[in-house]
Amino acid sequence: MSYSVKSKKSGKTFFLHAREQTLRGGTKVKLYYFGSEAKEGAIDALPEGYMVSENERTGLPILKKKAKAA
Repeated sequence: MSYSVKSKKSGKTFFLHAREQTLRGGTKVKLYYFGSEAKEGAIDALPEGYMVSENERTGLPILKKKAKAA
């Protein structure tokens, strides 16, 4: 089952996806994004060190890194 979040503003469900992207310099990075449907690249769990918040204006979910404790 894909990781999903329900928007508090719109009530729509969004699914977390991940993909690897190669930058111009050859460095590979992992991109995380939310989609309205669970498609190829949907992941089952929230990545470690991240949390989900919601844009108050649009109601879209945002993946953010957790703040490190001092």
